[in-house]
Amino acid sequence: MFKHRFFEKFYYGWVIVFIAALGVFFSGPGQTYSNSIFVDQYILEFGWSRSQVSGLYSVATLAAGVTMIFVGKFIDRLGQRTMMVLVGSLLAAACFFNSIVSSMWMFVVGFFLIRLLGQGSMALIPNTLVAQWFIKKRGRAVSYISLASFASAMSFPLINNWLIQTWDWQFAWQFWGIALLILFVPVALFGVRNRPEDVGLVPDGIVTKEDELTGGKLGINIPETEVSWQLNEAIKTRAFWMILICIGIPSLVNTGITFHIISIFGSNQIGPEVAAMVLSLMAVVGIPMSLVSGFITERIKTNYMLVMVFVIEIILLLLLLVLTNYIIAVIVGIVWGMANGLGRIATNIIWPDYFGRKYIGSINGVGVTMGVAASSLGPLPFGIGFDLLQSYTPVLLASLTFPIIGIICSFLATKPEKTAEQAK
Repeated sequence: MFKHRFFEKFYYGWVIVFIAALGVFFSGPGQTYSNSIFVDQYILEFGWSRSQVSGLYSVATLAAGVTMIFVGKFIDRLGQRTMMVLVGSLLAAACFFNSIVSSMWMFVVGFFLIRLLGQGSMALIPNTLVAQWFIKKRGRAVSYISLASFASAMSFPLINNWLIQTWDWQFAWQFWGIALLILFVPVALFGVRNRPEDVGLVPDGIVTKEDELTGGKLGINIPETEVSWQLNEAIKTRAFWMILICIGIPSLVNTGITFHIISIFGSNQIGPEVAAMVLSLMAVVGIPMSLVSGFITERIKTNYMLVMVFVIEIILLLLLLVLTNYIIAVIVGIVWGMANGLGRIATNIIWPDYFGRKYIGSINGVGVTMGVAASSLGPLPFGIGFDLLQSYTPVLLASLTFPIIGIICSFLATKPEKTAEQAK
């Protein structure tokens, strides 16, 4: 048990933020920005077509997305600490499995595991953990862990490319499996505590007057600052469904672009090293954007930030349509980073802000399910479109309709209020 007086000047929630950030960083093996570096390796070694790889990846990701809804329920039941250790260990095992892939069925199983455990669970658990420890300072706390997300997006493509070129793609998978077991799992095991109330603290580290009068016994008078919604209550609100659409659209479009980014750039006579640079540039730009947006969410309505995200997404797609040289490629990376910086914060903040902390695992779990499921559909139309037409232009033009829908849904995603009868 922690001694509360040790935390009178230092709030342990910031240690939680660091560990959560480490977890988000190590979601990398399951993210498309990492997986995209392996795509051409599979095509070259196994002779599969781009449509086949895209289709298998979509099947694996869709299966992972459907399964994610159960992960959220397990978080509410078992707590973030147990889940982080369990998921981190399983993700390491999944990396080792992917290093021995030799057939299509193994490819599907391997990518199902890393998408479920990496892209889904290792993104969901840290964000629900931080939501437990912060209320008033939640925006800045989430923005800090988003730095790890961009650090992951910036480093994984470059590290993977180097590992593959220096050794091979099998070793690249093994490298991340070992890193998870050595660097992440022990930290999660010994460092994570599920809620501040569990260790005699309060969210944000704010001590009330009543706490001071009782001799600093923190946590005995925790103000009820949030209204908590259960999942079955949340799904009856318009906001819940509008938010799901707003989460699904960027996952759908961005995953399609990221998965085929080397091919998209190559079709415009731009080399793979520039594509990898753009992914890293996107992450670099996203870092200051996520920091700024974290503080912005504490002052403006989160759904307005979602509107901004979709406006920038439209600009991104238009730039890809006229991608012809290095300068435009750099602008693509900058614009993409702006959209991701705003979007990551807004979608992680909006769930606990709208529906409270108590059932955040199951509620946010549905959101991650939507994100993962939508991302499963992104690569396939890009792959089929290019195989049939030898061009990405038609798919990019069709994709413009999605952010327009997102703008409409963002305006409709206003914060719900519980009736007196629902609050009982």
